[in-house]
Amino acid sequence: MKPLITVERLCLASHILSLVFGLAGLLLVLPNPAFIGTLPPFGQTLFGWSMIGGGAVYILLGTATVAIYAYRMLGWQNWLGFMLPAVVLSLCSELLGTSTGFPFGHYQYLSGLGYKIAGLVPFTIPLSWFYMGMSTYLLARVALEAKGVNGWVKQLGAIALGALLLTAWDFVLDPAMSQTPYPFWEFQDLGQFFGMPYRNLSGWLGTGALFMSVAALFWRTPSTQLIRNQLRVPLFIYLVNFAFGAIITISQLGSRFWIPTAISVLLGVVPAVVLWWAAKSTAVVPPSSSSPTVAALSKV
Repeated sequence: MKPLITVERLCLASHILSLVFGLAGLLLVLPNPAFIGTLPPFGQTLFGWSMIGGGAVYILLGTATVAIYAYRMLGWQNWLGFMLPAVVLSLCSELLGTSTGFPFGHYQYLSGLGYKIAGLVPFTIPLSWFYMGMSTYLLARVALEAKGVNGWVKQLGAIALGALLLTAWDFVLDPAMSQTPYPFWEFQDLGQFFGMPYRNLSGWLGTGALFMSVAALFWRTPSTQLIRNQLRVPLFIYLVNFAFGAIITISQLGSRFWIPTAISVLLGVVPAVVLWWAAKSTAVVPPSSSSPTVAALSKV
């Protein structure tokens, strides 16, 4: 497992660095074209590549991080049992949305996020649904398990909380990606909620709840047996992606966008940290247990 841990940490660090690099490009470099002109030819070429593929790269790195983490901590069945419904169902929802306006409203993707499936949805978008959805669902599920919630109540609670955290992220993501000077998608109709249609938010909540519900049906183990330290990757993934959208929204848009950002913090960041803290701090291993899986989990 040690090589996998190393690769996972490298992917996470690269994911965070790519987000920081993207922020620098969007907030500092692009608004100052004179600076770009002062770069040597190699620097200009590198900057051009980063603007073309930077958005896809950070999503791919986030996907790799969470995929390796899920495989390592939950096993390949739980990993694929979540990833496949998340990718397939979110892609179907996005294709439906860009074609008909349901469930998110009328919108279209621009360039910068990679090859578009059917000419409509960048291939990276369903991957982002997966790695953020897996992170929020795990935070919710493990916290509920730690509090002794079981059965269908745990299932429904994890789906509801996971989908809520996922939707809260959109409060800062959509303004940052659609209303700033360098957008990645655009709504064709001006929305009533800070430029976003209300049904965009219900579409996010519904899409997240849908693929989490299907994934829950394929979950192979009644308990994840994860502790607080083992949830750092999902928490970091959620917080850094939230920060990416929030920083762009606050710095590029008007002061009125502090309102959706504050709502996003209250509905997303605060509950995410509380759920992480609610997880057990140490593993409870029965004295009679000789399971290598349980023993390994208690040491990671």
